[in-house]
Amino acid sequence: MPTRRTVLGAAAAAGAAAALTNLTTAGTAHAGTDADRKTAARDNIRAVDTGMRGNYDTLRANLTKHLGPVIIVNNDMVGGTYHLVDNGTVLERIRPVDEVFELAKSIAHTPLGIYSICAPYLDPKNIPASQAKYIDPHDLAMVAFTGPKDTGWTVPLQAFANTLDAARATLEEAGLPADLHDSCAFILDHAHDYIADTIRTREFDMKSFEAFSSAVYPSIRTNMYWSSKVQIQGVGNLLTRWRKQVGDDAWSGLYVVVLSLWTTYELNQNSIIIKNYMNQDMAGSHLIDLMTAQTPADPVAVALDNLARIVQDNIAAEMVFAADQTTADALKGRQDLLSTEILRLLGSGATASGAAALTKGQTNQLVCPFHNRSAATPALV
Repeated sequence: MPTRRTVLGAAAAAGAAAALTNLTTAGTAHAGTDADRKTAARDNIRAVDTGMRGNYDTLRANLTKHLGPVIIVNNDMVGGTYHLVDNGTVLERIRPVDEVFELAKSIAHTPLGIYSICAPYLDPKNIPASQAKYIDPHDLAMVAFTGPKDTGWTVPLQAFANTLDAARATLEEAGLPADLHDSCAFILDHAHDYIADTIRTREFDMKSFEAFSSAVYPSIRTNMYWSSKVQIQGVGNLLTRWRKQVGDDAWSGLYVVVLSLWTTYELNQNSIIIKNYMNQDMAGSHLIDLMTAQTPADPVAVALDNLARIVQDNIAAEMVFAADQTTADALKGRQDLLSTEILRLLGSGATASGAAALTKGQTNQLVCPFHNRSAATPALV
């Protein structure tokens, strides 16, 4: 008795045969040299992919109008801008995190601000022993592109000091919690002293900066605590309200797309919080951390475009690769369809992390993120 997969496989073969007949017939009409006919034949082949991509893009563009419910988070400097989307329409846009998040992080960034000004003037040959095993000399040489003989850092560093001093002078009026106020004051006071000494001596080096940054680190941890606390509270309150608004049935299939730069892509703060409010059976596939090269001008458009790709590929995977569940699962996830074959061909010379599992006599367990299924790739021969 024919199964679903054998029927689909037979239909695909019949379609391919018909297409091949049409191409062959069309090809006979081409005149000219062998090179011309070869070029025309290859253009006909490329046209297949061009046609596919055009249809794929049309499906994606239309699908974005039907996506929902979706929460889109732009992981920005204020703890995240949240968008609730249904049927491709933004129902609400809100920044749920208290200002304390931004203020605490702002002062905690003081050492990084100093470093950013002075780093090009470091001496790449003078690495403290405590840091030597952690710092790549080549990276340091590239960052220290000006070198220690130039003191051009003094003017911008003094300008930054003036900014820090202005924040310190008005800190009492900011209305911060007591321990956060004290930690901010400690960081700003020590930064003032460190910058004054550094400009007076005209010397900026890794050892002195390490002493400064280590001294203020406990206070930075206090600021990190307050940023985290208000973010958890603000995001939690919003998601609780949105869940009631959307309803439990729709919420169970909720997609969440969090857009972040590479430096905050792994264990993103918003993603960690959001996951606790999702259907846990679906969170592994429906919480999507989307890495961006830069902060997008239209995060909603970027998120919906990528989510449409994911959703339509979920269905395409089962239909297009009905005869091979491993390849179907790959299309659903982030794995490149050619990755397993490339690793197999590279053999022992492959350096990818997955290559170790693709050794002779073993199977590679590829876990499908959408259905938590495992599909074993055939053992290599």
